[in-house]
Amino acid sequence: MLIDTHTHFYDEWLLPDAEEAISRALSAGVSKMIQADVDSTERPAMWAIGQKHPGVIFQMLGLYPGSVDSNWQEELDQVQHIASAVRQTSGTLDQVQHQKADQVQHIASADRQALETLDQVQHQKADQVLHIASADRQALETLDQVQHQKADQAQHITSADRQTSGTLDQVQHPNQPQTANHPQTTTHPKTAKTDFINMPERFVAIGEIGLDYHEGKEFAKEQKEVLRLQFELAAKMNLPVNIHLRDAWEDFFAVLEDCRHLHLRGNLHCFTASYEIYERANKWADFSVGIGGVVTFKNSNLAKTLERIPMEKILLETDAPYLAPVPWRGKRNESAYLPIIAEKVAQIKGLSIDETADITTRNAEILFGI
Repeated sequence: MLIDTHTHFYDEWLLPDAEEAISRALSAGVSKMIQADVDSTERPAMWAIGQKHPGVIFQMLGLYPGSVDSNWQEELDQVQHIASAVRQTSGTLDQVQHQKADQVQHIASADRQALETLDQVQHQKADQVLHIASADRQALETLDQVQHQKADQAQHITSADRQTSGTLDQVQHPNQPQTANHPQTTTHPKTAKTDFINMPERFVAIGEIGLDYHEGKEFAKEQKEVLRLQFELAAKMNLPVNIHLRDAWEDFFAVLEDCRHLHLRGNLHCFTASYEIYERANKWADFSVGIGGVVTFKNSNLAKTLERIPMEKILLETDAPYLAPVPWRGKRNESAYLPIIAEKVAQIKGLSIDETADITTRNAEILFGI
């Protein structure tokens, strides 16, 4: 079993046959997939896909750095509003569970009293049964004598008398059991629940969030502020963060150091950097690395870095529909290609594919709580 820790089935490149892509992933042994959030424009499609596949598709919540522009405050407010709604739902559920626990304790107390009373009644009945049993034995002995006498008489009864005796026997046994007619059980179909907005009951991470200066630094200041606020949100919700970084490591480390008191945990999505970068990131937080199709590229130096990173810190991802592994490089990526990535990681770490699948799956389950 494998877990794709970063994918985008709702992306316009993948959305037209998202259902078929999910089916292919499941057939390839990818049992769980986590969709990274981008912004409000793609969130409805993301949620709709997740609603169709509970226990298979899991969701992140966050504002992607590439979506930070002049309306960033509005976008971030929506993320905060959704997070608040999920926390309130979770809090209400927690209150209900505590109330149920209190009710159970009261019921248990009443049940103990009832059991004590029942125990007393049972002891009284037991004494009565002993007296009745004694009387019944005497009655049974008398009845046995009468039946023996009747048996002797029956041998001398004529054929006509036997009919009369048969009638008499029916009169003597009026309580003979009859066949019961039980009413047919009616099964009522369950009413299906409909979530009109498809909002998940929970999110497994705040992501993908981070910094991206690849297209320029016009909104660099805003990106850093959005990142800091989403770090605080992750800490408040006790969720891991899923980090997207391009051409912005130094600014990222500055924000991360300022937020070191939050004791963040998470993963560095699409990690292709050096081991030194990995170490610096883990100076102020607890980060794993998300390894995708780039690890299969001939010109990639990622293999040397992976040799030094502990297996317990490695996650597998596709970032579908982007960054497809060899031999699909340059084409549309899918979660079904995750076994190719797992095979390459296994080769680098000197493990079997099964060992790699087991370890990376356990890593993802622990980090994301799935």
